[in-house]
Formats: sequence, C-alpha cells, structure tokens
Amino acid sequence: MSDRPDVKAFFDKRTYSVQYVVSDPATKTCAIIDPVLDFDEKSGATATINADRILDYIASEGLSVEWILDTHPHADHFSAARYLKEKTGALTAIGEKVVEVQKLWKAFYNWPGFPADGSQWDKLFAEGETFKLGEIDAKVLFSPGHTLASITYVIGDAAFVHDTLFMPDSGTARADFPGGSASRLWDSIQQILALPDATRIFVGHDYQPGGREPRWESTVAEQKASNTHMAKCHTKDAFVTVREKRDATLPMPKLILHALQVNINGGRLPAPEANGKRYLKFPLDVLEGAAWE
Repeated sequence: MSDRPDVKAFFDKRTYSVQYVVSDPATKTCAIIDPVLDFDEKSGATATINADRILDYIASEGLSVEWILDTHPHADHFSAARYLKEKTGALTAIGEKVVEVQKLWKAFYNWPGFPADGSQWDKLFAEGETFKLGEIDAKVLFSPGHTLASITYVIGDAAFVHDTLFMPDSGTARADFPGGSASRLWDSIQQILALPDATRIFVGHDYQPGGREPRWESTVAEQKASNTHMAKCHTKDAFVTVREKRDATLPMPKLILHALQVNINGGRLPAPEANGKRYLKFPLDVLEGAAWE
C-alpha cells in the first residue's frame, strides 16, 4: 500500500474510547472517526470536551473535515457526530446495516414512530463500497459480530476496526449484545486479518490491562502473531467457545440503555420538552446480564 494517511488519536479515559482524525497529507482533508459526546450518568450532564478537542486539533493543523464516520451505534458512549456536523458541515456516515439495529432498538424503546431507515446520516455505506479521503482510496468492510451493523474503514494502509479486535494483549470484543454473534465476529476478524500484514490496525477501545498506558495501534502481522484470543483459537468453534464463555461473565455496559437511543438517531439528543429540558427514556427489564453481586 502506498497511501499512508496521518492518524491522530484522542483517548477518552472516562469510556476508554479512542477517537481518530485521519487526514490526507497531500490535500489536508480529513475524516473524524467515532467521536465521543461527553455524558455523566450520575448528574445527567452533557458536554463537548472531547469533540472540541478534536476541532481544536483540526484548526491547528489547517485541516478540512470531509467525513464524520461512525463504525456502529455505540453502547458505551454517546456519538458526537451530530454536534460535529453542525460545527463543520461535513457528511456523516455509517454502515447500511444500521437500519437493522434501529429496528431492534426502536422496539426496546417502544418508539413506533421512529424512522428506522438510516435517514439520520448523510450516507449509508454498503459492504465493499469505496470512497475517497482526499486522494487516498478508502473501502468499507462489513464486520458484524459485536453488533449487526459494525463496519471497518480501510483508509489507505490504516484499518479502523473499533469493536472487533482490541490490542493484542486484550483480545477481541464481546459479542453478546442484542444482534451480536461470536461466530460472525470470527468471520469478520478473519477478513480483517486477510489484509496485508503491514496494514495498521486502529482499535476503538483500550481498557489498559495491568494498568499500562493506553495503546491503540498495532498491525495485522502483530495481531495474527500475538492476539490473546486469535493466537490460541485456531478454529471458529474454539473461538466461539472462548468468546461465549467470557461474555457470560460480563455485565452490560453501564451506558448501553442511555446511549443507544442517542446513537441510533445519529448522535441527536432527545428534543427539549415544554420546559426546555431533554429527557432520556430508560426501559426496564429488556436486557439480560444483570450483575446482582
């Protein structure tokens, strides 16, 4: 691969999320990938600290925002895509299978009038679809397993995989959310690991095992050689067994019911009610996986 975008990471320590600005050095155009809108579940407060940090970097580097890209509707943080679109005018995009996630969650939230058609984004990418970031070729891989709608953005020599692979010492993402599948996750990972060995892999979370400093970049070769799940599980059946056993021990993310109602709506917060305040809807007894002890 000859195209090598510049990649700047922004780590959010509250949610262990990694956000990216990916830019073409030749044209100074960029994409923002998986931006975080700050939310404190204890007070209900929202803020744009992470998003404004990204905007400050873009301004300091003289970049022009062409795309705001989400890899899937996130379960552990709010997306800042809508806020950043308002600030930059850039196109928002996600994978076309987001409509399946919208249909699933509109039922959980009892929103019969919610438009589960992906119209909340400017662009819905199909499997294998190509696009440009400046002069750099980019391609979309359908990467289900963690969710029904997860995709990977391959931009030049960089693959943004979010919740499929983690850093090699952390393994792979969970696959037990509604619509998730460990079997499909294995297939998605195989497609990513079929990319050239030198391909840079950028993950969407890092939980800092052992208390080490956060990390987010590896390569296909490193993942194949030392990913703690993939190096030990040489067959799909073995992987599914390990993944499902691990997932059975994990509680649901603390923000999943808060976040999905925002993220299936393209990062839009609920509309203000008559008193000018916004309210989240919190369904009871719709998810399994309660941690009672």
